[in-house]
Amino acid sequence: MKPVVIAVVGPTASGKTSLGVALAKQLGGEVISADSMQIYEQMDIATAKPTVREMDGVPHHLIGFLPVGASFSVAQYKNLCYRCIEDVLSRGKTPILVGGTGLYFDAVLRNTSFFEDANTDARDALSQQYDTEGGEAMLARLRQIDPDAAEKLHVKDKKRILRALEVYASTGKTLTEQNELSHAEDAPYRFCVIGLCAEDRAFLYDRINRRVDLMVQDGLLDEAKSFFSLPFAGTVRQAIGYKELKPYFDGSLPLEEALDHLKMETRRYAKRQLTWFRRYASIHWLPIDRLSTQELLRESLRFIQNETGLCPGKGGTL
Repeated sequence: MKPVVIAVVGPTASGKTSLGVALAKQLGGEVISADSMQIYEQMDIATAKPTVREMDGVPHHLIGFLPVGASFSVAQYKNLCYRCIEDVLSRGKTPILVGGTGLYFDAVLRNTSFFEDANTDARDALSQQYDTEGGEAMLARLRQIDPDAAEKLHVKDKKRILRALEVYASTGKTLTEQNELSHAEDAPYRFCVIGLCAEDRAFLYDRINRRVDLMVQDGLLDEAKSFFSLPFAGTVRQAIGYKELKPYFDGSLPLEEALDHLKMETRRYAKRQLTWFRRYASIHWLPIDRLSTQELLRESLRFIQNETGLCPGKGGTL
């Protein structure tokens, strides 16, 4: 029997953190974050990192361990996450994966294998060829090598066309073959996944709006202003909660409009998260607008017990 890993997923502001902590306290677990922005130091308020109070004594892993300027890949996350899972299991605890970054969740759930990148010279040579010969010619070349991958790409999608050619040049296998091989081996764990959603989308959007207001009260503006004085990579530059406020700091947008834009972008992000996680038939969805906090915990524990046999300790209640 494979070891059990519990996961709590869903859109931002849906209550994943509090449910993850509550489950950990009931099941003797530890939380492993699956959030691509909470991994960085200093980015606390905008990324909604759980505070010491919110952690409530439950150990949390893969939060705030990486300098803002450092690059980090999905492959690195998956490897670190598996190490964390093994560490938690080795101490007789239950790993509880909590977060809303779909790529991270997918890599862990599907045990994705990642191949090494091509060398810089090969990548630069392909890029120069694209600039010289044009997208039509490069896509035609890819079509001869990997018609399935080429069919999905637009002629102006330079990045993905070059990536597919790069993979073939580096490995001798097409991107389509690599994608099939990357999921050839099942994960060594049995996942039991709880998803949080709202039947009334307006309920979730109201929570998002109120969360942004609370972030401002907690010092988001100061954190965002200091963020732009730090060296950081391109991916981090796109973090929601900072980039929307830059026009305000530049003097080109009133604060109220910048905050409205931040709320809108966060709502759009939540919609994308829901679309991503809805692809997984195995997720057990619970409506946060129909169930109280205690009911969410009870329903989660019932589902977990039915699926895995795990049940609360002697101090737990159902």
